[in-house]
Amino acid sequence: MTALPSQPRHLLTVADYLALGGDPDGVRYELQEGVLVMAASPFPRHQRCLLRLGAQLEAQLPQHLDVFPDVDIDLQLVPPTRPGTVRRPDLAVVTRAGFERREREGGVLRASELVVAIEILSPGSVRVDRVLKNSEYADAGVPYYWLVDIGESGDRPQLTAHHLAGAFGYVGAGSVAGSYIATEPFPVRVDLDALV
Repeated sequence: MTALPSQPRHLLTVADYLALGGDPDGVRYELQEGVLVMAASPFPRHQRCLLRLGAQLEAQLPQHLDVFPDVDIDLQLVPPTRPGTVRRPDLAVVTRAGFERREREGGVLRASELVVAIEILSPGSVRVDRVLKNSEYADAGVPYYWLVDIGESGDRPQLTAHHLAGAFGYVGAGSVAGSYIATEPFPVRVDLDALV
């Protein structure tokens, strides 16, 4: 039996989180209002979808955007001295300028540099992805939030694309199966059936 890592005895700022030096004890963590939260460990089906979706997006992104899997994003919901929130979207479409800033300065990518946050639903993350992260990404001003539901073996993958609608948070047009086609935030066609 393996012991769980001990939690810090105080709420963490983003700088405190970064000082931990990656994932303590090899466990995937996110920072939620200053508290380390263990993120669900992805299943092979989830990871295959992530890789295939990332490849489709990479091939279609304009030059001013990049896509990264499982990268820390400071949601910038509070000042740097307060307990922070850092999320790790399954895929993050960020500005090239944001990537270059992070390369020069270090630290993490910022919500203001995130164009699309993409989460792939997994057992153990459905409520977090549909409710909590939806709210957090909207509060952080992330313009687009996509949820990909790969379901069980034999189910057709579905994508629900949300966009910010001011004080209303995110508005979605409903789930799409087969192909997802959009012109915003960049022209894209995703073959959803090819994800699993």
